[in-house]
Amino acid sequence: MKVMHFHFGKDGGAERFFVHLLNGLAERGVEQRIVIRPGRNWKQKIDPSVEVIESHFRTASLDRILLPLRMAAMARSWKPDAILGWMPKGAKLVPNVEGPLRLTRLGDYPTTLKKFRNVDVVVCNTPGIAKHVRDMGWQRDVRVISNFTESVPAAPIARAELDTPEDAFVVSAAGRFVPRKGFDVVLRAVAKVPDAYLWLVGNGEEEGNLRGLADELGMAQRVRFAGWQSNPGAYVAASDCFAVASRHEPLGNVVLEAWAQDVPVVSTRSEGPTWFMRDGENGLLVDLDDHDAMADGIARLRNDAELATTVVAGGRRTLQERFSKEAVTQAYIDLFARREAGASDPAPLATRA
Repeated sequence: MKVMHFHFGKDGGAERFFVHLLNGLAERGVEQRIVIRPGRNWKQKIDPSVEVIESHFRTASLDRILLPLRMAAMARSWKPDAILGWMPKGAKLVPNVEGPLRLTRLGDYPTTLKKFRNVDVVVCNTPGIAKHVRDMGWQRDVRVISNFTESVPAAPIARAELDTPEDAFVVSAAGRFVPRKGFDVVLRAVAKVPDAYLWLVGNGEEEGNLRGLADELGMAQRVRFAGWQSNPGAYVAASDCFAVASRHEPLGNVVLEAWAQDVPVVSTRSEGPTWFMRDGENGLLVDLDDHDAMADGIARLRNDAELATTVVAGGRRTLQERFSKEAVTQAYIDLFARREAGASDPAPLATRA
């Protein structure tokens, strides 16, 4: 089987899943060629069997004209079984050629369908996104195939690396520092939990504002900015609790990644987490922008060891049953081969929407 991928994302949970899927398919013997932006930090993690082509595919660049021509010619000569454009920008590069199955994969709610004109199938990682695409008027095939993450716990970093006492209660949070991720809510919540430390793993446009807020709240001495990390799991594994305060989160890869590290999660009731999380069973759920409720959730996990053990076990169970590498990889292979995928799987991993 041969598959072409076009992916122009930067750094984050979506990119980590892209690498996970490439490697999962490579392990199953799938030949792959991909187009990505130059200079991606995660390129080195891609299986060496994958052929990598780098291009910005920017509006004001020669590649904007030449790259589509190159990819159409490659599709005709290499004859892939499937061509997968990741997110709307990747979908725009999918050539109008006969033979391969042409797909786009969405991890967020699109605002337009115009870039999907050459696409046969839209693959969504949650039912909510699939419904949104249908409601926008999409008449062709829609599938729901969720994400998976590495399920092997990482070796935790030494707390001394972030100048944190060994006996401190540590809350970790990870992602891009943008308003929709709600890191300001996490800061306000941890400020209300006496002596708790907060590790923020990531970077982004809001970092200056977050540092200013930490000073304003009088908790700068308890906050550590770890920067962008190629292996955030090692930081999460060294913490006692993982917080997700997103105001908008189509899926929530970071929740899956925290579960893989056997760390209890408290999350806002954004779109993705409310699909697969159950309050008190595999995590704690709080309302959006409610830092008081998030502080209470963190304190509950700190003070109730039995509750923490329960939600960790529930998270691990959900990860294995609904978001396993084997099931998700097989669902994509079945789809690329134009077989019905996931028909006998009780979990909504690969369903027709």
